[in-house]
Amino acid sequence: MERKNNKLLLPLAKTMRKNMTREERKLWYDFLREYPVKFTRQKILGKYIADFYSAKAKLVIEIDGSQHHTEEGFEYDAARTEFLQEYGLQVVRFTNEDINKHFLEVCEHIDHIVEMTTQEDI
Repeated sequence: MERKNNKLLLPLAKTMRKNMTREERKLWYDFLREYPVKFTRQKILGKYIADFYSAKAKLVIEIDGSQHHTEEGFEYDAARTEFLQEYGLQVVRFTNEDINKHFLEVCEHIDHIVEMTTQEDI
């Protein structure tokens, strides 16, 4: 993987942490922040910034707004997912609507993935 801490992306990652979307804030403050397996937000991974990342679970969580629902958005997301998967990371995507209307199910899905990927460590 390219350098994990790409210094060129650091200012953008810091800005993104300070200006999270409403849906990112909800997932972070209402679930991931105190989750037993550590997650970080706006984590630089090579040439990308992941919304949420757990090294232990090898999991990237992305919250997709409307900009992801264009042809260019789909292509960019596919390339990004492929890049991250090449390094053994699982990428799971949720839409803003998923967070707003199905929050409990989102949390349960994340919990299930983390449980499955970290069960060897238990």
